[in-house]
Amino acid sequence: MTTASVLVEDRGAVRIVTLNRPEKRNAIDIPVRLELAGAIECAGADDSIRAIILTGAGRAFCSGGDITSMERMSPERAMERTQLAQRVIRAIWGAGKPVLAAVEGSAYGAGAALAAACDRVVAARDARFATTFTNVGLAGDMGTFASLPARVGIARARQMLMMPAPIDASRAFEIGLVDALAEPGSALTAALTDAERLAAGPTRAYGVIKSLLAAGPALNPLELLDVEAKHQAQLFDSDDFAEGIAAFREKRRPRFGAVPT
Repeated sequence: MTTASVLVEDRGAVRIVTLNRPEKRNAIDIPVRLELAGAIECAGADDSIRAIILTGAGRAFCSGGDITSMERMSPERAMERTQLAQRVIRAIWGAGKPVLAAVEGSAYGAGAALAAACDRVVAARDARFATTFTNVGLAGDMGTFASLPARVGIARARQMLMMPAPIDASRAFEIGLVDALAEPGSALTAALTDAERLAAGPTRAYGVIKSLLAAGPALNPLELLDVEAKHQAQLFDSDDFAEGIAAFREKRRPRFGAVPT
C-alpha cells in the first residue's frame, strides 16, 4: 500500500499525475504541493512524455487547500507557503507540452484554480466547480487571477470570486471554464483520448502556442508580431515541420515525434 500523496503513471507518451488523498477529497497541503510540483516538472522535462493529465483519486478532483493545515501566520511565513502553490502553476504553464485536467466530483478553491490553469479541462457532467477562497477570508492564488479571467472573462471572474457558489459542469462548459464534458466516471478516459491525440501532434508547436497565449496580453500587438515571427521561424527548422511537409507530399498522416532516421 502506497502512502504517496501524488501518483504517477505513464500510458505511452502520456503521463497521468493523480492527487492521492481521497480521504481528504484530495485537499492540497504542503507535502502535496511539493510532490505535485515535482511530478509536473519531471514530466515537463522528460522528452519521452508528450502530454500530461492531472486528476484526482476517489470521488473528487481537488477540494482546495487543506484548511486543517492552515493557521494565522506572518506574511513572511505565508509567502513561503504560497510560493509552493505557485510553483505548481509555474510547472503547468512552463511545461512545453499540453497539460490536461480530468475532473470528477468537486473542484473547489485551489482545485478550481488548478484545473483552470491547464490547457484543456475535461469534466464529468456531474462535476462541480467553485472558487471558494473568500469562505476563509482569502482572495485566491495558484494562478487564479490569470487563468480564471482568461477562461471566463474579468466580469464573470469577479462575481465567481466575490460571491462564490458552486456551478455544475454544464454551466462551466458554457462559460469556458471546462472544455469538454464526459459521462460520470469517464473523465479520465476521455482526457486520455484527447491526450493521446495531442501526444501524437507537434509538441514544439504546442509549446509555442502556450507561451505566446500567455505572453500575448502583456505585449503590444506590434511587438507580438515580432515574437510570433521569431518562434515561427524556429519551427521551420524543426523535425516536426520537416515531417509534416514530408507527410503532406507523400499523402499520409504525419508521425510527429518520431526519431529521424
